[in-house]
Amino acid sequence: MTSVLYDAQGPRAKRRNVLYTGLFAVALAAVVWWVYDALDSKNQLDWAKWEPFFTSSQPWVTYIWPGLENTLTAAGLALVIALPLGALFGIARLSDHRSVRGAAGTVVEFFRAIPVLILMLFANAAYSEFTDVSSDMRPLYAVVTGLVLYNASVLAEIVRAGILSLPRGQTDAAKAIGMRKGQTMRYVLLPQSVTAMLPAIVSQLVVIVKDTALGGAMLTFSELLASVRPMSANYGANTIACFTVVAVIFVALNFALTSFASWLERKLRRGKKSTGAAVHAGPGGGLETVGPAKIQTQGDFHSGTGGAGAGGGI
Repeated sequence: MTSVLYDAQGPRAKRRNVLYTGLFAVALAAVVWWVYDALDSKNQLDWAKWEPFFTSSQPWVTYIWPGLENTLTAAGLALVIALPLGALFGIARLSDHRSVRGAAGTVVEFFRAIPVLILMLFANAAYSEFTDVSSDMRPLYAVVTGLVLYNASVLAEIVRAGILSLPRGQTDAAKAIGMRKGQTMRYVLLPQSVTAMLPAIVSQLVVIVKDTALGGAMLTFSELLASVRPMSANYGANTIACFTVVAVIFVALNFALTSFASWLERKLRRGKKSTGAAVHAGPGGGLETVGPAKIQTQGDFHSGTGGAGAGGGI
């Protein structure tokens, strides 16, 4: 038997959907043609504007690769710091202590409400006034600080929601076998909630990669998008070509990140399915489990050294 989420379409609904699909295809083709005609009329599709990216390594070595390196550096540092910080604040918001829960909630809601660009500008001013960070490194520090403060707060809410999405029985079962709150969180709740949280976490990581471009716009941070201006000026004002190449690189980065996350999610789900213990009759006539957590057979629970015999086995 098969089940569907909606009623089967009738003949009129099928014809209507075919009509809508055709109209959408015509509209999309019209938009594509309009964009192509507009670019062609402005000579933006001339081979001379695209040739440097295909026939020379100079734009890649001089502009694109240094910008990409700075983007990856800022995003990588922000990821490494924001993930554990977000997990820490997300768990703190579930604390049984009101003071811990209130303090964590205040910090999370405060930084989550401020735009990330304002955090970067404040961080840049703070590093300029109160630290000895050089002017060359200050934009990187400001971008990473702003990304960490904002995204750690968002990730904290993702972690909190992921843990709360688990059935209440998981916590009750852990308490029933004598596990403390920390053990329950570490061994029961967090491992199960990771799979549920992974799509939202990956979405936020993609946001981190894209938000590095804000540093180039306001803080003279030499990231990937900021390389468009000098590259376009040096190669005949081919702005459209430069933006297109940078956009393709951003798409490739984010696609690689989401693909890795999808692979990791499938692996985690397969791992959970493969860790179940099989139960069958043991050599002592009782039951035993075979798997990661093998327990004693029923015949082994006795007061003597033999099986279920003279030693008074169960």
